[in-house]
Amino acid sequence: MQSTFLAWVFRMPLIKRWSLMFCHKKENIAEHSHQVAVVAHLLTLIYNKKVAVLNNQMSLNPDRAATIALYHDQVEIYTGDTVTPIKYHNHELTREFKKLEVTAENLCLETLPEEFKDDFAGLLLSEQIEPEYARIVKSADVICAYIKTLDELKHHNYEFEHVKLNLEKKLVKLKEQVEVSYFVDVFMASCVTSLDKLTDD
Repeated sequence: MQSTFLAWVFRMPLIKRWSLMFCHKKENIAEHSHQVAVVAHLLTLIYNKKVAVLNNQMSLNPDRAATIALYHDQVEIYTGDTVTPIKYHNHELTREFKKLEVTAENLCLETLPEEFKDDFAGLLLSEQIEPEYARIVKSADVICAYIKTLDELKHHNYEFEHVKLNLEKKLVKLKEQVEVSYFVDVFMASCVTSLDKLTDD
């Protein structure tokens, strides 16, 4: 019996992010998921070196963090991208969107052959993702949204001014995490600089 799992994954480039906003550079959920995976992988490595090792704590698996991040927006194949101000407009809307996302997660899982569902449940179902990995992926998600926002503002798209303010509030809290603070200090600025500056010796 044919599985439609990959067919849906390969349609992720068709789902646009920032759907109610003008963007100088269009972005889809496939591109975004790749970026979040890269950042989540890096955040996990930073966490392991700067927190786990120094405090004699258990290290996290950067490969697992990256893989969870690759699939973190797959539900939007069914739901589309819902902008944050709408999704969190009030408690009732937020609650209903959460229900919809849980339904979509299970729809994604059902497209797989039975023998692989257990392997993917820990990637697709948010309730089965360990809190420490959920935290890393959420941090990576916010970071990528912030980098996108800085890039749009660099191109004088002032529609993103309020997005920047909202994301900065989130980043202030996230920077209490050592790995996020390190990332912002070491990697953030170069993500929105010009090619000439990147190649400047």
